[in-house]
Amino acid sequence: MNFEQHLIIAVDFDGTIVEDAYPRIGKPMIFAFDTLKKLQAEGHRLILWTYRSGDRLNEAVRFCKENGIFFYAVNKSFPEEEFKNDVSRKIHADLFIDDRNVGGFLGWGEIYQMLTNETPQIPEKKKGFFDLFK
Repeated sequence: MNFEQHLIIAVDFDGTIVEDAYPRIGKPMIFAFDTLKKLQAEGHRLILWTYRSGDRLNEAVRFCKENGIFFYAVNKSFPEEEFKNDVSRKIHADLFIDDRNVGGFLGWGEIYQMLTNETPQIPEKKKGFFDLFK
């Protein structure tokens, strides 16, 4: 998936950037900050997209800043976005990186390789029931 354009990438915090230890901040996941820094250096916009709010959210943002990651937006589609109420809502992003993905978290090395590999890795199509009769 070598992208010529810059992507908006929403990234979860607990279980994705750091090990899940909520409400505490877990240890950084291997290659998390290195990968995020490379993606930012390539021009991709990163959004922190997390369940955290209030002081817990501020702690996560501060932890990321201390590790060299500055987000384009936090729990919003863009920095200036304002909500009428304090209800969680879907944000706009091209990709979502989260430990709750179908199939689980791939790991930062795999994610970076998928996003930067010159030759896209197209998974082999699984045979369905009706394919057995062809």
